[in-house]
Amino acid sequence: MPRFYPLTFIPVLKSYIWGGRGLADKLGRSLPPGIIAESWDISGHPNGITAVANGPRSGLPLTTLQEMWGLDLVGRRAAWAHERGKFPLLIKLLDAATPLSVQVHPTDAYALTHEGNELGKTEMWVVLRADADAGIILGVSAGTTREQFRQALAAGQLEPHLHRLPVRAGDVVCVPAGTLHAILGGVIIAEIQQNSDTTYRVFDWNRLGADGQPRPLHVDKALEVIDFRRIEPGLAQPCPAWQTDGARAMTLCQNPYFITERVEMDPGARYEGAANGETLEIWGCIGGAAALTGGGVRVPLPAVQFVLLPAAMGPFVVEADGNAGTILLRTYLPAPEPMS
Repeated sequence: MPRFYPLTFIPVLKSYIWGGRGLADKLGRSLPPGIIAESWDISGHPNGITAVANGPRSGLPLTTLQEMWGLDLVGRRAAWAHERGKFPLLIKLLDAATPLSVQVHPTDAYALTHEGNELGKTEMWVVLRADADAGIILGVSAGTTREQFRQALAAGQLEPHLHRLPVRAGDVVCVPAGTLHAILGGVIIAEIQQNSDTTYRVFDWNRLGADGQPRPLHVDKALEVIDFRRIEPGLAQPCPAWQTDGARAMTLCQNPYFITERVEMDPGARYEGAANGETLEIWGCIGGAAALTGGGVRVPLPAVQFVLLPAAMGPFVVEADGNAGTILLRTYLPAPEPMS
């Protein structure tokens, strides 16, 4: 067997109170009984480390694989994360059956100061399913200041300061660290983010957690990190990235931590790429079906599933299903490095 090959993982499931059964009922995932809010599909975070599901490295935690392979796994562009003992990204599916809390995530600098070795959290969402009335909160309303926000929170009158947007399947939302946000229910998304699990809740709809008590809020930290310059931002506007015979890519979100493209492939189309040591690549099929071959190993990619390509794997081929079009997400790390 080759040393490097496309890697799939056993998801880690999270049962938060806002979840449901959508990952099973709408995406066809095999789930245990009960509420499932998140599926961490590729994760090296201590709160949910995924293990390899295929090939000779089957059963190995992603963190162990990174210890073994180092930059051959994550790529030279991720040296900044590897030096901190971090896998750079975390890939999730979220089933927001009911609203998530109104929340914010810190930047790297704030997290390093206040949360130990935790990374900040810049993230993006691709809406896979959405009810007719689904929406999100993204940023603050025009004219909102930090002090006004604090006073409104204390008075229980936060609504006028929250910027709401409707969403539907196919929409893309880029959420830089510091952006106030919430998913308001009736939405299933694919989330690509920095490898972090730090969330500062501002408001949780006055509901109780599984223990019958209100979930903790983190108002003081949240007010320190909310970027009040994020005034009524809109949905991401994809722009053309590249095109080959039978395949077209649009850049969905680009930031210092990752670039994500949507790749649409005609039935039976092929895309040939190469992992040359600079960056890992993560491909995920979100519509139709495909197969990815690298290092002599062929991995089927039904919707919705993700695969990790080690940075040093070399050439690979993505083949779309011959009977229908295929939609994929491709994520890789940009240069220059985001943090030293």
